[in-house]
Amino acid sequence: MSLKPEEISKLIKEQIKRYDDQLDIDETGTIITIGDGISLIHGLQNAMAGELLQFPGDVYGMVMNLEEEHVGAVLMGDDRGIREGDEVKRTGRIVEVPVGDCMLGRVVNALGVAIDGKEAIQSDKYRPVERVAPGVMTRKSVHQPLQTGLKIIDSMIPIGKGQRELIIGDRQTGKTAIAIDTIINQKNSGVKCIYVAIGQKASTVAQIVEKLRSHGAMEYTTVVSSTASEAAPLQYIAPYAGCAIGEEWMENGDDVLIVYDDLSKHAVAYRTMSLLLKRPPGREAYPGDVFYLHSRLLERAAKLNDALGAGSLTALPIIETQAGDISAYIPTNVISITDGQIFLQSELFNAGIRPAVDSGLSVSRVGSAAQIKAMKQVSGSLKLELAQFREMQAFAKFGSDLDAATTETLNHGERLTKLLIQNQYDPMSAAKQVLSLFAAKHKFLKSVKVEDVQRYESEMLKYMERAHADIIKEIDEKKVLDDDLNNRITDALNTFSKQFQDMMEG
Repeated sequence: MSLKPEEISKLIKEQIKRYDDQLDIDETGTIITIGDGISLIHGLQNAMAGELLQFPGDVYGMVMNLEEEHVGAVLMGDDRGIREGDEVKRTGRIVEVPVGDCMLGRVVNALGVAIDGKEAIQSDKYRPVERVAPGVMTRKSVHQPLQTGLKIIDSMIPIGKGQRELIIGDRQTGKTAIAIDTIINQKNSGVKCIYVAIGQKASTVAQIVEKLRSHGAMEYTTVVSSTASEAAPLQYIAPYAGCAIGEEWMENGDDVLIVYDDLSKHAVAYRTMSLLLKRPPGREAYPGDVFYLHSRLLERAAKLNDALGAGSLTALPIIETQAGDISAYIPTNVISITDGQIFLQSELFNAGIRPAVDSGLSVSRVGSAAQIKAMKQVSGSLKLELAQFREMQAFAKFGSDLDAATTETLNHGERLTKLLIQNQYDPMSAAKQVLSLFAAKHKFLKSVKVEDVQRYESEMLKYMERAHADIIKEIDEKKVLDDDLNNRITDALNTFSKQFQDMMEG
């Protein structure tokens, strides 16, 4: 049996027609359902995970679920003008943001669009927001300090370039304050900074930007803002967008600091999207991949090896706890991903000890590798001394007669605690921190009343700047205390302590 030519021609025409239809369904789709910023779309057979989609009315969406019958997408804008049956087009682009020095000093949204009222950002380079973290062989061990300017952190919980150090605590305990002080302290250090605000109030972000501007920190800082009023998908993308901006500088050999404020709200935004996309809920209703959500973000922080330019990306994620519970799901997840945590306590904050860092629960897994030698020399026993003080303090409440050694531990601990208190927006250089801690270590504070400790420190630093600027300069340059420098600091502090005593008595 043979086919007639006209039958063959009819078959070929039908196949060509179906091929055109198939092409159409590969590149465009039809909205099945729309609502709550989530859309299910029929078609889009060739869509990629994380691809940008063009919805009607210049609204963009992102592909999240790739299913057999349809595609699940999240909208990055208002869905009120979009209806079922509307057409959706592929863009062929994965979600990306502009990168480069044009981002410095700017406030942008999660898609890298300027929202600071200045001219639009002109960049010829874009990077996808999601990418694989640098591999083990491309990294170098963390060995350079990233100074926060805060005595309690730089001395006991040091942060190194390329580290991921979690800032964790209840709300209103000064978590953001530590991050902002660290950014302000990077002035003239060559470190570029990124502050990512996730789910914050717009007024809070505006205050932070103003504070950075007034301290001259916006010159080397980019603020990525996705406020509480914005759609969950934008809050979800924001930290990845900030990370992509930072990676560009890191791969060009620069040192970068990025703050994620905060990842608790990021996890909530992701949970919102996941549940609306009908993904199965797990513990605390979070989807099963919420650990991967934060690990693939924080693993991108790295110190690259010399062959790749020796750049670094240091991450300071922030997590908010409820009633100090660090054993909740998201806190334990992020603690296990990071290289240590700075734990802030409400009790310390309310007692006026600020930064309210709990030195017992806080830890840096990089440790003294991220400190200058001079800092190691003056702060080596600090954590132990504070731990002994806290223990004795609890014990002393029950006893009336204390032996001389216990009394001395308590007196020294009280003065140390007072010395480590520091005003917000007032970071201190490493050399000045070394001098303050030197005075504490060598018992120069013993004769100073507890309430006068901060005044002693302030006057002592002024005196050293005035009369012994060479010592400060030498600590900055040598970064180590040799015998000669030790003796000169001791002589200078002896002279100053006599003057201070006379001044207080007079």
